[in-house]
Amino acid sequence: MAHRFPVREIARQAGVSEATVDRVLHGRPGVRPGTVLQVEQAIAELDVQRGQLRLSGRQFMIDVVMETPQRFSTLTRRALEAELPGLRPAVFRARYRVAERWRLPELIAELDRIARRGSHGVLLKAPDVPEIADAIGRLARAGVPVITLVTDVPTSLRLAYVGMDNRAAGATAAYLLNRFLGADRAPVLVITSGDDFRGESEREIGFRQALTGLDPERKVIAVTSDGLDATSRLRVARVLDGCARTAVYSIGGGNRGIAEAFAAAGCDCAAFVAHDLTPDNVELLRDGVITVVLHHELRADLRSAARALMGFHGALPEHRPRPAAATVVTPYNLPGESVGGH
Repeated sequence: MAHRFPVREIARQAGVSEATVDRVLHGRPGVRPGTVLQVEQAIAELDVQRGQLRLSGRQFMIDVVMETPQRFSTLTRRALEAELPGLRPAVFRARYRVAERWRLPELIAELDRIARRGSHGVLLKAPDVPEIADAIGRLARAGVPVITLVTDVPTSLRLAYVGMDNRAAGATAAYLLNRFLGADRAPVLVITSGDDFRGESEREIGFRQALTGLDPERKVIAVTSDGLDATSRLRVARVLDGCARTAVYSIGGGNRGIAEAFAAAGCDCAAFVAHDLTPDNVELLRDGVITVVLHHELRADLRSAARALMGFHGALPEHRPRPAAATVVTPYNLPGESVGGH
């Protein structure tokens, strides 16, 4: 049994003799199963206590840099602020630099400023372009770890990615729409906010690959917006001119604008799959406008990111986050707290 503690310390924690601990550690017979569990629990408790001592008094200043609609930056801020108390005895503080649209030179300049002044880590939601990858490299070489949040820059020197398994989420959307539509030959609008965000392109790839296998004759109509309601309403209205019945997979957001475009065109939405448990989406889901929302727990992402940063700085064992699976949310299984993932 792997452990890092003296036998005497384990015995004191478990309330058993050192001889009993020695038998358990070496797998010798003569120990009741309940006592084995007691020793195993003692080792786990000592691990937690050692981690708390190591974290006591540690302070981490992190930077949250995002290009995203305000609805998602607000969700992220709320989720992080809700999660920070649970990271004690370590103390985390966050500086936010967010915008719905960054000019690329300004975003690069902001990342370079962080590299110069220092930070315990950057949580980054940004386009997957070479300039961003280069800026991440400069941060890494300056000793500032970068964790990409909900959309990845995989060829960069980022420490880790936290967020949804986007390709699997897209495939899930294809499966759901195929089941919802059945013999209905309505086309599907696939609406993104641009090609530079890796998370969105992964969702679209997963969707198209899965739908090709499930229903290769289904017509797919691509619409590029910017994730904002006003733009989405205009772009979707152009496609819906004269339409009869259409389904929607909204990858990039702007869902209230999409719904308004359908209402103005008098077009029937056969099924509507969206991402994010934003307040707008929760309302649209409850009203029956959105059929299902693909959701993952943003707080869990941020907790995992914090653990990865603490591991990088030696305050905890190394932690490598894994992409999260999407949950299918209907009006009947809405989480009690509407804090979602993108």
